[in-house]
Amino acid sequence: MHVLHIVQLYRPVPSGAARYFIEIGQRLVAEGHRVTVLTTHAFDLEHLWATGQRSIDVPWDAHDGVQVRRFRIERLPGPPLVYPVLRRLMVEIARASGQSPRVVPLLQRMARLTPRLPDLAGYLAQNTDLADVSLVHSTNISLDFFILPLLDWARTHQIPHIITPFVHLGEPHDRRIVRYYTMPHQIAVMQQSATVITQTQREGRFLEQAGVPASLLRTIGVGVTPAELSGGDGVRFRQQHNITTPMVLTIGVAAFDKGTIHVVQAMQQLWARGIAATWVQVGPVMDHFQRFMQQLPATDHAHIRLAGFVSNQERLDALAAADLFVLPSRTDSFGIVYLEAWCAGLAVIGAAAGGVPEVIRHGVNGLLVGFGDTSALATAIERLLRDRELARAMGAAGRARVHRQLTWDHLYGHVRQVYAELSTPAAQTHHTKPGIITKKQNVSDTR
Repeated sequence: MHVLHIVQLYRPVPSGAARYFIEIGQRLVAEGHRVTVLTTHAFDLEHLWATGQRSIDVPWDAHDGVQVRRFRIERLPGPPLVYPVLRRLMVEIARASGQSPRVVPLLQRMARLTPRLPDLAGYLAQNTDLADVSLVHSTNISLDFFILPLLDWARTHQIPHIITPFVHLGEPHDRRIVRYYTMPHQIAVMQQSATVITQTQREGRFLEQAGVPASLLRTIGVGVTPAELSGGDGVRFRQQHNITTPMVLTIGVAAFDKGTIHVVQAMQQLWARGIAATWVQVGPVMDHFQRFMQQLPATDHAHIRLAGFVSNQERLDALAAADLFVLPSRTDSFGIVYLEAWCAGLAVIGAAAGGVPEVIRHGVNGLLVGFGDTSALATAIERLLRDRELARAMGAAGRARVHRQLTWDHLYGHVRQVYAELSTPAAQTHHTKPGIITKKQNVSDTR
């Protein structure tokens, strides 16, 4: 079996979607299958719409037997605002139409305006290495510029297309986030796919209400490999970053929607009350967060460590050094970093938004607060810093759940079952005829 994986950012980018395909791809290769990853040359997500960001100028690569092809991107002329303005215009067109399928062709054309992949069409038309591809699996529906041409190619060649959309549901009863993931042309992509793999039952229910047939939906989720998360040296990290107080850790993109600004504001409340603690951020920093940081007083900066991109070993060291993990995001469909924190025995705090409430069980393995509620966030952080016994119990409960249900060794079997169902000649004929919506059993989420 030859599987084509479509992901907009790939290793060495520390992306959750990249990690998803790394885990699946490695296991497929170990079973003797071929895996080809198609991705862009972007390292920073912002490279997709802005100049001056990092890229990976290696068009061909291979990792653990997985072949990787990176495509350069081109953007419409103009400032970085062109991309978000275009996407907002698409959202407004969808809203004004009442989410009508009539606007699908227009939205598809707009989605391909920027960024563009000038070399992709030629590659798909001329590359004989793709002649034996039996499955196409894409991800991240919000970056549809890459998915649309591959869906067209798969349907033309009667190859089943699977999508893991990673829909960010945002806050309950607030469509400001999810509307960027469920425009009519994006719903059409999912309707035309052979299977839609969701992270949580909440995501699946939402997509069913949005028009994706329940027969296409499989709730599987993501996991970790606990053995790969051991070996952190907390003492080394604390010495390296001169940390002597309790340490609150955040891993991920430093951005408003990730709740990073709210973490700083909550920590400011604790510092004002005389509570000694250091906040550490590991991961890329968006421009707007950098501007926010520049406005903070020097007294606050003394309690903050922005580690930025770090090696995998230093990431493990940070987890070993931390007393608490905090990521109150509204743009996580699952939140794999919570699992990493649990493997380190940490209690976690997240936001009651997206798919996170199905991952964090409030009061059992962590705490949930409203997105943007900095007072509640400060209270939750203080509670777990003061009550170390409670924090340890929550961390232990989280670790037990990971080992019981959320390892890749456990979850890969569900993904592999989907691949097996769709890779037979009969299944390929059934799932790729234009206009046919497939019927299949949904995988129940027993978590």
